[in-house]
Amino acid sequence: RLLRAHPHLWYQAYWPVYLACFFALERWGPAPRYQIHCALDEAIPFCEWFVLPYCSWFAMLAFALFYLWSRDTQSYDRLCALMFGGMSLCLLIYLVFPNGLALRPAGPLPQNPAAALLRLLWAADTPTNVCPSIHCQSTGCMVLALSRSKPLRGRRGRQAAAWLWGALICLSTLFTKQHSAVDVLLGLALAAPGLWLFCRKAADA
Repeated sequence: RLLRAHPHLWYQAYWPVYLACFFALERWGPAPRYQIHCALDEAIPFCEWFVLPYCSWFAMLAFALFYLWSRDTQSYDRLCALMFGGMSLCLLIYLVFPNGLALRPAGPLPQNPAAALLRLLWAADTPTNVCPSIHCQSTGCMVLALSRSKPLRGRRGRQAAAWLWGALICLSTLFTKQHSAVDVLLGLALAAPGLWLFCRKAADA
């Protein structure tokens, strides 16, 4: 009854499919044949406290989907199409271009709450299937959708807050050594069609 009353919720049926494919690749997919690395990675220091903005991605995801679903259905539909399409493309790339990275620090982590949370994250998320970064691809899509949505149109302070939040999430993938700068740039490139989808459509509205 809920889905009949709110048909746009059907988009969320993507999540079980995505998670099943993602973890199947993690468990049974081809071993990484390509190590992702660039000189910029060496210049970025490790900082375990960036795990906090990294994990805030989950809060952004819940907020963006619910907020746009309840306030701007058109932007919600576009966000789901762009974000889920990009995530699916990333999974396909991982299958045909199996990759990983070796950036995580070898020594023991500091004894603090952020390091404890990061240990849990690393235990659940292996350093494989990293390029392009789904974390950054989806973040870019959500920031574009939120900042160009009807409720935030003209509200520069809230738009800036969305961009700042997204920038912190993307930077956090580098400082926690979850991703290479190459992963981040290619992930954001997959979100780039949103510049036309949201900005151009908003201008025409």
